[in-house]
Amino acid sequence: MQRKIINPYHYAGNQSFLWNMNLVWINSAKYLGEYCLELTFSNGKVKVFNAKDYIASHPLFAALQDQKTFSQFELDGWTVSWLNGKLDIAPEYLLTC
Repeated sequence: MQRKIINPYHYAGNQSFLWNMNLVWINSAKYLGEYCLELTFSNGKVKVFNAKDYIASHPLFAALQDQKTFSQFELDGWTVSWLNGKLDIAPEYLLTC
């Protein structure tokens, strides 16, 4: 019997697969201004994430210090991302921070 190995990256867009693993993803996001996003998660929770301190403490996110750049996020089927997917923050972190 051949063992099947599941690559979770292959299934990133398949929400039914992710649901079975009890993972969360972001269903919607709204920019509120001043580095704040209102996030709605797949488990029904809604949270406001203030990214100002996060951006200041993570040099990798320095490009997002410009509010216009920060406000131009996208949903990639999993989380919010910026700069054509070059920067993102894990939905698990966004849910618990």
